[in-house]
Amino acid sequence: MRRLTIGTRRSPLARMQTEIVSDRLREAWPSLKIIEVCITAEGDQHSGPLRGGKGLFTSALEEAVVLGDVDIAVHSLKDLPIDSNPRVTLGAVLDRSTARDVLMSPWTLSALPAGARIGTSSLRRRAQLKAFRPDIAVVPMRGNVGTRLRKLKAGAVDGLVLAQAGLRRLGIPHEERALLPLSVMLPAPGQGALAVQCRAAADEIAAFLKAVDCPKTRRATTAERSFLAALGGGCAAPVAAFAQTSTNGPIRMQGMVASTDGSSVIRVQDEGHDPRSLGIRLAQRALSQGANTVLHGC
Repeated sequence: MRRLTIGTRRSPLARMQTEIVSDRLREAWPSLKIIEVCITAEGDQHSGPLRGGKGLFTSALEEAVVLGDVDIAVHSLKDLPIDSNPRVTLGAVLDRSTARDVLMSPWTLSALPAGARIGTSSLRRRAQLKAFRPDIAVVPMRGNVGTRLRKLKAGAVDGLVLAQAGLRRLGIPHEERALLPLSVMLPAPGQGALAVQCRAAADEIAAFLKAVDCPKTRRATTAERSFLAALGGGCAAPVAAFAQTSTNGPIRMQGMVASTDGSSVIRVQDEGHDPRSLGIRLAQRALSQGANTVLHGC
């Protein structure tokens, strides 16, 4: 019987995501013994906005994989930097059911009172909120999902923007009317997908992970992350992308680059069969429309 150690962050959502991966692996390999190892990420030690926070939630887990302290590490793919350590590889991308964002509030986004306070520390969410409702006050808010929801209930803000995938995984109910349309809020590249890293030369572990990899989700998220990479942006940049595809059919993708105050927004869309080419093509189109100036002004 083979033993596999999994590195995870300590938050309830991270632990739940790791349990999802563990369950999938056990389904594929019933005799596999899985041990979870909790690791504190640098981003978990910060309470303010994470400007320039590239890799803050992933580098400690990645290093544990490289050193052999754990066999694999589970991440939210949206948190994984586009220039990961060459000594690790993306062994699996699990299927994602949703990539959308949700407004947790008694009001819809359009019906929010003038000057409403919305909690989020994501520059991407901030930019799109301000583009749609310039009057909204965006309040930096971090902590795990439960902490943020308690602040909402206490009246610290009038609403929160959270990932629908995280709410589903934690079993937290929400009103479907608060699901934000893609025309207003495009997700982060890779949002909603779970990524599993292993050492680049670990062929046996890679074979275990191949059984839980979703080719359809990998194609879509490869296009999204290629868009981000071609723009030269990090995971904290106000860049959004969402791709949809079947396993072998064309990939349809939307991309967005915005200034953090929402005053400048560039949107592009196209379709293609090769995910990397599609992402690069859309990034080049955005750059031709001034995306580089927008990004450097953030």
